[in-house]
Amino acid sequence: MDAQSSFRDVLIQSGHLISTGIDGLYGRGRIFEEIVSGLEAQVTEAGRQDGAEVMRFPPAIARQDFEISGYMKSFPDLAGTIHSFCGDERAHQRLICEMVDGNDWTSQQKATDLVLTPAACYPLYPVVARRGNLAPEGHLVDVYSYCFRHEPSLDPARMQMFRQREYVRLGTAEQVLEFRETWLRRGREIVERLLLPMEIDIANDPFFGRAGRLMSDAQREQRLKFELLVPVNDATKPTACVSFNYHMDHFGEAWNLHDWEGRLAHTACVGFGMERLTLALLRHHGTDISGWPRELRTLFWGNA
Repeated sequence: MDAQSSFRDVLIQSGHLISTGIDGLYGRGRIFEEIVSGLEAQVTEAGRQDGAEVMRFPPAIARQDFEISGYMKSFPDLAGTIHSFCGDERAHQRLICEMVDGNDWTSQQKATDLVLTPAACYPLYPVVARRGNLAPEGHLVDVYSYCFRHEPSLDPARMQMFRQREYVRLGTAEQVLEFRETWLRRGREIVERLLLPMEIDIANDPFFGRAGRLMSDAQREQRLKFELLVPVNDATKPTACVSFNYHMDHFGEAWNLHDWEGRLAHTACVGFGMERLTLALLRHHGTDISGWPRELRTLFWGNA
């Protein structure tokens, strides 16, 4: 049994994760959710002084907006579309027959106008763009959502459905780069309070195919993405628990989003992987929270 599946089994046996029979898809237990809530509070407090607009979206976006984002050009293997039955009674009978015969009944469904959200920030760009040009100071959004990535795995830190808490900055290149530097410091401070080992390193997204390798190289060379890494399953391959991303004017161009002078807006985001940070805490401090350091138990549960 490898380290990934071993840790997953421990989490399931201790009630922190609930098996659904699908790799990468889990329910969460009470303590797990209490830890997530405590992490949310830490991230909220770190950004409280900034006055971000709060936006909360369901874990689905309009297919049209998804297409505009360019996600399928870069990550077609991770995307998840939403299909539904759209036929008449006769088609319904064919669907039932396929199920009874043990055949693939999904051929009786059609794609809807919805796609599962791949990243928490994606729904906000078209919303902000429809408001017109940004103010001179730009804009800041606090967004939180379940996200989907089709990458089934035995690694509990690589879930198919997971939560991202993000702050997203829109404005000039100078404004968004200053934001990223601020959150590089704040992200480190948050994880230091969690008493976790960590490092911050240049990273790249898992772009698809031969062209994707060139995009990954360019992303690293331009230092567009940093990740805060914490060992969860393997100390030699630590897990990205927080990401710091500068998108340049990609989303500005995609959604015709402009700054106050009419130039394409630049964007950046900091994203906290809530499940991954929770797993890191359970890995390093133990699945029995009664054994956690006192300062951590106070941080999450007060004097209880």
